[in-house]
Amino acid sequence: MVIRGILLAAGSSSRFGANKLMHPLPEGKLAGVPIAVASARNLAAALPNPIAVVRPGVPALEAALREAGCEVVVCPDADQGMGASLACAVAASVDAFGWVVALADMPYIAPDTIRSVAHWIGDGAVIAAPVHKGSRGHPVGLTEWVREELLSLRGDEGARRILQRHAGSIQMIPVDDPGCLKDIDTPQDLQP
Repeated sequence: MVIRGILLAAGSSSRFGANKLMHPLPEGKLAGVPIAVASARNLAAALPNPIAVVRPGVPALEAALREAGCEVVVCPDADQGMGASLACAVAASVDAFGWVVALADMPYIAPDTIRSVAHWIGDGAVIAAPVHKGSRGHPVGLTEWVREELLSLRGDEGARRILQRHAGSIQMIPVDDPGCLKDIDTPQDLQP
């Protein structure tokens, strides 16, 4: 039973004002590491051979994500939004029983959190997500039971409607990982 990690790295960084995914993290043990590379390393540490989805025309990002342990898939429809990128990744992983979907702008998720989500998916949950201090975080795990819904995604909301449609089937996993809630949308999000 194959569970693939998916790193969604095809966004346009419009709120950041520059290519945030290659922007170096400012502090701690990750100081100097590009945001997407830190996210990819965490995913690759938890699940072998994750897929990173990128937009066309970002060779430096492609190379950095490959070096971080990802198989890179270029999504020609990335401008349509996160839904198109997620559908592209699912289509590129026909061997998978399930997926753990992480966002490239969330570099602080602990590999143990990713492994926990994958465990619950492998153990029969249709959808699984971490919860930290009462808030649902990332990554989100989904199984083949929602494959067709994932393949039909378009637009910029990712899997939100799938999660709403199957809300009663989501296995919430308590974690002690504030990183599962911390994304980087603007330069201010990098401030300590």
